[in-house]
Amino acid sequence: MTGAVVGAVLGLFAGALLRPAVARYAVPPGEPWGSCLPTPLGRCVRHGERTGPPPLAVEAVAAALGTALGGWAPGRWLPLLVWLALFGTVLGFVDAAVKRLPDALTLPLFLGTAVLVPLTDHRPAVWLRCALAAGVLGLLFLLLALLAPMGLGDAKLAPSLGAALALGGWRAVYGGLFSMWLVAGLWAVALLVLRRAGRRTELAFGPAMLLGTLAALLAAAHR
Repeated sequence: MTGAVVGAVLGLFAGALLRPAVARYAVPPGEPWGSCLPTPLGRCVRHGERTGPPPLAVEAVAAALGTALGGWAPGRWLPLLVWLALFGTVLGFVDAAVKRLPDALTLPLFLGTAVLVPLTDHRPAVWLRCALAAGVLGLLFLLLALLAPMGLGDAKLAPSLGAALALGGWRAVYGGLFSMWLVAGLWAVALLVLRRAGRRTELAFGPAMLLGTLAALLAAAHR
C-alpha cells in the first residue's frame, strides 16, 4: 500500500515534467517541434492559449502508472519499468494526438532498454531471449506496417516492448501481444458505441501496445 501511494505521488510530479515533452513532440510529420511550455492546466506559459492534452490528463495517467508500479512491480524490474513508463506516457499521448511515434522518442527508449535489460537480469540466457523477442516483435510489426494499416513508428517501438516482455518469459511475450490487440479492440468498440469513430477511422495503436505490455509484465511478475 505504501509503495502504491509513493508511486502515485511521484507519478503525479513526473507527469507535470512530462507534459512539456508531449506538447513538444505532438506535432504532425514535417512540422517543427512545439515550443510552448504548458502548465498542468494545459495553457502555454508564454501565450496563455490552450495547448496539448486536457488539463491534468498527463499527470493523472502518470500517477496511475506510478500507483501500479509502486504497488505491484517487483523491485528488480522497477528501473526498467519506470523507464518504459516515462517514455510510454509521452509516446501514448503523442500517438493519440497526431498518430505518430517520433524517432526522437523511440530511439532513446530502445537504447535505454538495451542497457537496462542486462542490469535487470544477469543471466545470459535471459539476454538472448530478450534479444530474440525484440527482433521477433520488430519484424512482426514491420511486416504489419508494410502489409496492413500499421505505422512504422509502431515497428520502431515494438523491439523495446519485446525485450521488456521477454524478462517474464515467452509466455509474457505472447500475453503482451494478446493484450495489445485486446486493448485496441476494446478501445475501438468503445469509440464506435460512443460514435466517436467510424469503421474507417484511423486509430493510434501505440497506446494499446504500451498498456498491453504493462498488463502482461505485471501479470508475469506475480505468477
